[in-house]
Amino acid sequence: MGRYVLRRLLQMIPVFVGATLLIFLMVNVMGDPIAGLCGDRQCAPATAAQLRHEFGLDQPVWRQYLTYMGNVFTGDFGTAFNGQDVTELMGAAFPVTIRLTIVAIVFEIAIGILLGVVTGLRRGKPVDTAVLLVTLVVISVPTFVTGLLLQLLLGVQWSWIRPSVSPQAPFDELIVPGLVLASVSLAYVTRLTRTSIAENARADYVRTAVAKGLPRRRVIVRHLLRNSLIPVVTFIGTDIGALMGGAIVTERIFNIHGVGYQLYQGILRQNTQTVVGFVTVLVLVFLIANLLVDLLYAVLDPRIRYA
Repeated sequence: MGRYVLRRLLQMIPVFVGATLLIFLMVNVMGDPIAGLCGDRQCAPATAAQLRHEFGLDQPVWRQYLTYMGNVFTGDFGTAFNGQDVTELMGAAFPVTIRLTIVAIVFEIAIGILLGVVTGLRRGKPVDTAVLLVTLVVISVPTFVTGLLLQLLLGVQWSWIRPSVSPQAPFDELIVPGLVLASVSLAYVTRLTRTSIAENARADYVRTAVAKGLPRRRVIVRHLLRNSLIPVVTFIGTDIGALMGGAIVTERIFNIHGVGYQLYQGILRQNTQTVVGFVTVLVLVFLIANLLVDLLYAVLDPRIRYA
């Protein structure tokens, strides 16, 4: 196991370098960030040259990237164009988005897997048809429509929740935004669990467990569910990074100042340091989540062993 983890960590290095390089190049072709600092008027040539030199934008792109990566490994993600350190923005934004992601993942696991197990065991029954229809509708409706609708009904019309989340963003205020963020993924988890349960329910090891006279609950939890969760764990593990990076719409609707909000502001103002810094951390989140998912396979299925 130790050798496998070391090998995976070494494999993550070129992936991390390649992903950050691609992001760095894409952000640098968005436009001239200095032009956006002067508003509608054009910057004076002397002022623009001074700002480019201050932020290192007068150097070749490859040198800018090497300088940036060298600073990243020392914990310095640069300075935003408003003079604030990117690490300070991260310290304020990431805890909020992490809490929002935790709420969304809890919804995916608690509701998605439960509905998937129920429908998988009752395949073809009315409850199965109803859940499939509901999940299809949830997948078809855009997230911003779901978010605005729940905000209008629960927040404005019925006053059950606050229409916008407070700056502290406690867990109780993130329940509805978390549900909106998890809605599409929850539907996919439900369908994926249902398919896996229905397929494994006809497997030989399940029939053997039933023939031995084991209780139905033990057969489902100990044998059927454990083996059926491998594709679900894969989806949820990769979805962690997707939820954190894809929360822009949800955070804009509910006025949550998290990672999505900072990315939106960075793109809008062409603040390359902010965008590259936040996306670099999200790349690390993706890589670590994938590694943890692979290690969790051995826990779910004893037949899987890593050399």
